[in-house]
Amino acid sequence: MKLLSALLWSSLLATMAPSAWAQANTIPSQPHLLVKGQGTRTVMPDRFGLQLNIEETDMDADAARRRVQDNVARVLALFKQNKAVEGSVRADNLRIGPATRYEQNRQVFIGTRVSRQLRASFASVKAMQDVLGALKANENVQVSSMAPTYSGEVGLRRELKGEAAARTRESAQGLAKAYGTQVRSLYSISDVAPDFAYGIQAGQWPQSGEDGGSLDRISVTGGYPAKAAPAPAAPESIEAGPITYTENVYAIFLISDGT
Repeated sequence: MKLLSALLWSSLLATMAPSAWAQANTIPSQPHLLVKGQGTRTVMPDRFGLQLNIEETDMDADAARRRVQDNVARVLALFKQNKAVEGSVRADNLRIGPATRYEQNRQVFIGTRVSRQLRASFASVKAMQDVLGALKANENVQVSSMAPTYSGEVGLRRELKGEAAARTRESAQGLAKAYGTQVRSLYSISDVAPDFAYGIQAGQWPQSGEDGGSLDRISVTGGYPAKAAPAPAAPESIEAGPITYTENVYAIFLISDGT
């Protein structure tokens, strides 16, 4: 059987690496198969990160600094009280600079702005919700972000790479058998897509089983009644959705005819 001289696309291929990625390897001149393996896993988050920005502006820079430090101490006490994950608490250095605003098309100095960022992770949504409930956020103590994560991410990604690599060999062997050829040897393997010489641009491989939405999310729900309504505020609830991790591996196998 005549040797294959064109790229064979595996039906198992899913997404293509972004075109901005640097090309880690090149396509060989010998007959070959280029295949892609993918490992995917969806998990529930077990860490809930919270980032706060504490800021004060005052003509008296030292007064602004003291108020910021007082709020930092209060928040750190809340983190400790609600059992922030060990090693997750971070307090950035103080940032101090001039504060201005525009009045009648001109910039007016309004004092010195002092700010500091704090971060912590919690092992449950409830713990983070308790912190938010006691925080009493305002213009000087602001929640800048909340994000769910998975504590076993590093190990999981390593495992997914192994699965993806195994699938490249399975895919190559299946394609070679279907076309009456044999896999000779592995030419290259990488988690970066190789350079294309077939008129196909990186980023344009078909994507399977996705609707374009992201599963990584954390949302805060709840509301407050209108001013005229006497009812108390609805309780705040925080919901975290599952997180999907994906690792791709690209492999080139040299082939020969089956005779």
